[in-house]
Amino acid sequence: MSNKLEEIAQQLITPTVTRKGAKPVPKVQLIYAFNGTGKTRLSAELKKLIDTDDGDSTGFSNKKFLYYNSFTEDLFYWHYQSGVEASPKLQAHENGFTSWIFSKQDLENRIDEIFKRVTGTRVDFYLDAKSNSIAFKMPEKTQILDSNSEPLLDDDGNPMAEDVFSNIKISKGEESNFKWSVFYVLLEQIITTLNDPENEDPEFLFDNLEYVFIDDPVSSLDENHLIELAVGLAKLVKSSPFQDGQGVRFIITTHNPLFYNVLHNEFNNNLYKDLPDKKRKCLYKRDQSKKYKLEKKADGKFKLLDSNDHPFSYHLFLLDELRNIGDAEKVERYHFNFLRNILEKTATFLGYKQWNELLKKLPNDDQDVMERMLNLYSHSAHAGEEVADIKSNDKENLIKLIKDFTQTYSFSEIKENENGGTD
Repeated sequence: MSNKLEEIAQQLITPTVTRKGAKPVPKVQLIYAFNGTGKTRLSAELKKLIDTDDGDSTGFSNKKFLYYNSFTEDLFYWHYQSGVEASPKLQAHENGFTSWIFSKQDLENRIDEIFKRVTGTRVDFYLDAKSNSIAFKMPEKTQILDSNSEPLLDDDGNPMAEDVFSNIKISKGEESNFKWSVFYVLLEQIITTLNDPENEDPEFLFDNLEYVFIDDPVSSLDENHLIELAVGLAKLVKSSPFQDGQGVRFIITTHNPLFYNVLHNEFNNNLYKDLPDKKRKCLYKRDQSKKYKLEKKADGKFKLLDSNDHPFSYHLFLLDELRNIGDAEKVERYHFNFLRNILEKTATFLGYKQWNELLKKLPNDDQDVMERMLNLYSHSAHAGEEVADIKSNDKENLIKLIKDFTQTYSFSEIKENENGGTD
């Protein structure tokens, strides 16, 4: 049965009634959903249900619901000082999250550590609490000149250089990763404080926190950094205090199959803490998590399907989504990424060295054309960008390629079972 999105939100925070009584809401709920399904709107519906009293709209006081999603992204915008050359800054709108950033400059090094870890960048940043802005600077080697404008030489006769920092505008992907790094450090501080039974910090604002909602912090990461982020996030979430159904709960949504797969596996493993007496304390049990797939139906309603199957099969959901495109005019750039992803996994499974070898068995003579098309629209260099115009011919080619591929390699369709799951 399909439901409205607000009913799905209610389902996520309502204890399950069984024959043995009410089963509490699990600590972690991991949801896989395609882009455009409504993950951001789901977070808004959850906020309405959980934070019924907004209270201080610009602070964190008494907040029950904390989220990271596209709304978090919108809290920042680029500002250019008039008359000042090359001095862009990331300006912050005032709210609890951004106010926290500028009030916790002692955590700047930790934010910098996470930012550099997930991006591999050399960019440094500087928080300016007075202007509520962040400046990003890239170090560049510049020759050191003497009074005659001649290069100074070191003892070995080599030109001497020093780092000179200039303000830059970072890429959209780096910008997203910076915002996530700040949120991660905030979450890290919250969990660390909650784990300390002797903490009596009067400035701690999260005693009433009930839910943390996280939507896709990985849109601009390569696979290695994505896996590292997923493992670190899972360990942090699992380490938060939760006992007898009491503690902060987490809802994590994603459209990225790899991110989902890694989290799926991590949340299926218990987490223990070694105690001084050589005993071990269980911080997290695998039955404290639930996995779902959120689907949007043709009538605009939604269905939340249990999905505790092996995570690798989620490439089949990508294929199912491609099969349901129907009209070539509905083809989007991310559909090319889906098919490229499926081809790579299928090639690995069948023992091919390259995914393009699969195209040789398809019933057409345009393998080179198809390969160039997939490379064009799914190239990693454009991961954070959308190609505004996809050629009509390429849309039609994609539909044909999907049909030929599924028939040649005998993929069966995914069907819902009687329990609402999938077979």
